[in-house]
Amino acid sequence: MNQLIKMLLLFPLMLIVVGTAVPVSAAPYDGYNYSWWGEPEPAPAPYLPLLQIAGESLPTGAFRTPEDIFITADNLIYVADTGNNRIVRIDEEAETAQSIETFMNDGNTDRFLAPQGLFVRSNGNLLVADTGNKRIVELTKAGDLVAIIGAPQSDVLGDGFVYEPIKLVGDSAGRLYVVGKGVFNGIMQFDSGGRFSGFIGVNNVRVNVADLFWKRIMTKEQRSKMELFIPVEFNNVDIDGEGFIYATTSEAFSNAPVKRLNPSGADVLKRTGYHPPKGDIRFRIGGTRSGTSAIQSVALDQNGIYSILDSTRGRIFTYDREGKLMYIYGLLGEQVGTFKTPADIDMLGDKMVVLDKGLNQLVVFEPTRYGKVIRDAVIYNDTGEEQKSVELWREALGLNTNLEIAYLGIGKAELRQGNNDEAMKQFKLGMHREYYSRAFERYRKDFMWEHFGKIAAAAIAAAALIIAARIAIKRNKAEPGMAGFAWYTMYHPFNGFWELKFERKGKVWFALLLLLLLSLLYVLKRQYTGFIFNPGVSADSVNVIDEVKFVLLPFFLWCIANWSTTTLMDGEGKFKEIVTASAYALLPVILMQIPLILLSNMITIQEGPFYRLLESAGFLWFVGLLFAGMLTVHQYSVAKTVITMLLTMIVMGIIIFLGLLFFSLAQQMVSFVTTIYKEAMFRIGEG
Repeated sequence: MNQLIKMLLLFPLMLIVVGTAVPVSAAPYDGYNYSWWGEPEPAPAPYLPLLQIAGESLPTGAFRTPEDIFITADNLIYVADTGNNRIVRIDEEAETAQSIETFMNDGNTDRFLAPQGLFVRSNGNLLVADTGNKRIVELTKAGDLVAIIGAPQSDVLGDGFVYEPIKLVGDSAGRLYVVGKGVFNGIMQFDSGGRFSGFIGVNNVRVNVADLFWKRIMTKEQRSKMELFIPVEFNNVDIDGEGFIYATTSEAFSNAPVKRLNPSGADVLKRTGYHPPKGDIRFRIGGTRSGTSAIQSVALDQNGIYSILDSTRGRIFTYDREGKLMYIYGLLGEQVGTFKTPADIDMLGDKMVVLDKGLNQLVVFEPTRYGKVIRDAVIYNDTGEEQKSVELWREALGLNTNLEIAYLGIGKAELRQGNNDEAMKQFKLGMHREYYSRAFERYRKDFMWEHFGKIAAAAIAAAALIIAARIAIKRNKAEPGMAGFAWYTMYHPFNGFWELKFERKGKVWFALLLLLLLSLLYVLKRQYTGFIFNPGVSADSVNVIDEVKFVLLPFFLWCIANWSTTTLMDGEGKFKEIVTASAYALLPVILMQIPLILLSNMITIQEGPFYRLLESAGFLWFVGLLFAGMLTVHQYSVAKTVITMLLTMIVMGIIIFLGLLFFSLAQQMVSFVTTIYKEAMFRIGEG
């Protein structure tokens, strides 16, 4: 019995030590994906651990802090076994392995020293970043020396330049691209003869605004002691079949931790997804596994699909050619299929291989049905096989209804087939404004051709009604009512606000009615503005109270702050006059809402400047009327009106700050009293 218990306890350890197949039902992590809103949503696991390959199960012996892997087109796995100063070549089934530790150099036996990177050319030649020896070594597949590339020689390199290559790739023309440790100038480029030809792809410098300010006012001696503003260094590199270089950095809070560099070094990576391809969108600050994703490596799949490795939480994020997130998997932990210190990733067919230098092993993941369906659907989309892609996307939606990229894939297929109406529905479900705009433009064109007569008749009738209304207004000589006076004030602000103050034509009740009307129109705008200009909002998701308070609170906050400020600056305006004048000034904004709602449902994203122009015109008209109203009500000069309006906005900020401070203190007091009460009840209970 004791022997049986020992065997059961040792069994998980045996799984780690030797290569072991893992059942597809054993998911060591929870699957999730990010919505358009940036919220993590549950999703099936796209990949599951299939096999763990530890050195102990191979004839070459245990690995020791391996740093890099490379998988060839014929599925040979090369491992840079850094701690053992060697390169290990493993077959796909992990049944045989060969250790490359030495090679002949000018008749002498030469050895690697802490190699951290490797790359295999299409002809089978092995390139090794021999970091400890500060060189690059090229060997044939048989292990014969081809070339040794030492430190670059160039005037652009400073005297203190230290050459320690850590990662490298080669292109079809024989050029080398090398990432150096502590090199901030970009990726080093060597020509086919091994001569240094310059840097490409330097990262932009991220400047701290506060440090920049202090640097401007400090002395030269003080500036010399400050931290320098230098670019972030690259930490890994890969190359695709078209010769574009994928390079990664682990910079915190970066929206571009992975770049796709063209031959001139410009970043051409597409980032048209809901969020930039940067790993986790939401993360904790503080505690374990906190902070932004630290991108450690990139692995290239077919048809533009690529994956990036996050060493902060051990996640793998896979994106399509356009930068849209496909799925997420992986985790740091101690279970089978999780990692301790993931260092590199690469594709083995449709499988993913992860190098874990913390546990000195390789973990092979295979796609689940969910992952395979998404991957195949993206590939079919890319190759233009719409029917196959639609079938797979619909199957993916059956497995995960929150998969917004599936709606996008279906919409693309419908758009290519000319089904514009159906494509619009799918793009709206997939929250993609750009493609929705394309489908809507085609749909609008077809609709206008089919209903041109009705549209023309409606336009003529509307023009006739407007002309008739204007004639009727001109013939009406009666004294204008409240609405007429507000209309008059909008076009004759100084006269209108003068009559509002001194002839008492402005009424508070009508001002409050205008404010209520604006609040209701904002609710309608949130509900019925076109998807292109109001994505992610439906009639069911609008909270009327929230929309109303975002109109009423700023309005009355302005009135209170303005009254408080002008009282101290000899202003003649009473509080009710400030409220009335401010509300009357809102009339252009009120009148613009219905046209804006209609226009938003009739134009495309390319025609959006017309929408913004109309919206801005209404707001600027409001600001002009507000200025005229405050000038007239308080009987200020132009300069004093401008100053008091700016001071009013500052006072608004102070009131908001004091309000937040009050509520924070009140919350702490309530929490303190609650804690004392609970403690007292606990003591009474113990007694």
